[in-house]
Amino acid sequence: MSKLMMTAVKSVVGQPLVLHEIERPSPGAGQVLIRVRAAGVNRPDLVQRAGRYPPPPGAPETLGLEIAGDIEALGAGVTRWKAGEKVCALVPGGGYAGYALAHEGSCMPIPEPLGYEEAAGLPETVLTVWNNVFEIAKLKPGETLLVHGGASGIGTTAIQIARAWGAAVYATAGTDEKCRLCEKLGATRGVNYRSEDFEVAMREAGGVDVILDMVGKPYFDKNLAILKDLGRLCYIAFLQGSRVEGDLSRLMMKRLTVTGSTLRIRTDAYKAMLVRGVIENVWPMIRDGRFRPLVSEVFTLGQAEAAHAKMDSIDHAGKIILRVGA
Repeated sequence: MSKLMMTAVKSVVGQPLVLHEIERPSPGAGQVLIRVRAAGVNRPDLVQRAGRYPPPPGAPETLGLEIAGDIEALGAGVTRWKAGEKVCALVPGGGYAGYALAHEGSCMPIPEPLGYEEAAGLPETVLTVWNNVFEIAKLKPGETLLVHGGASGIGTTAIQIARAWGAAVYATAGTDEKCRLCEKLGATRGVNYRSEDFEVAMREAGGVDVILDMVGKPYFDKNLAILKDLGRLCYIAFLQGSRVEGDLSRLMMKRLTVTGSTLRIRTDAYKAMLVRGVIENVWPMIRDGRFRPLVSEVFTLGQAEAAHAKMDSIDHAGKIILRVGA
């Protein structure tokens, strides 16, 4: 019997992204095979492509951490899904392809009124925000959240969800235009970090309870300075350095909590727990119009190289999506 093939993006360190044909995967126990219609582009894809973020054991080498599409086939023991259902899913890799495998617990129904392309920008960003801001930092209604990188996919997601949750939100961004976008999405104020000191701005605002940071080193001590008593600082990346210096007395005197996490290596059971929380709490926000993923630009699968160049520039806001199939 001849093998079933599919088109996927080939990634080799130091070389452009190109399309090639590889064997279509088959679902194992607890997995579903999804015919991919769209895939989200994320910063970790660029880091993996550079050879600095290898996929976990057993994950595909192909890039791509979030997808939307139709369930094509079910693995042994899968009971919560049926073939033909429209889903978006968090995957450990393999999203830049015609078909991809996902654990059944990492799949979510595409919420109305979204189509495939908007839905493809949900899983990685929404689950990251839900994990860090709500599960770990336990942001409460009435508290204040500061989002660094407010115009990014993560940032635009965090602003909208936290605002709908009943929190006050501030954000930093690199241009006045992006700051105004953050405010349009629900931030009380966007602070242009190129022209203004966010530490001064946040002190004037009375401090913050929770900070979501993807910058790292240069912001660490400033973050500690502006957190209120019992504040929580959550790291999801360190784009400008992972080795930090700060004043530990601030941690002790204000009883602060500093956390860091990455979602890709967590267990299927943990991801399924996050999925349940998102479906219960965030999907209603989408249905009633309080949150909608912001798509910056859509590229075809064959334009993955251009999509990565866009991600690597400062000339975008929100999510970048690959259109995979009709």
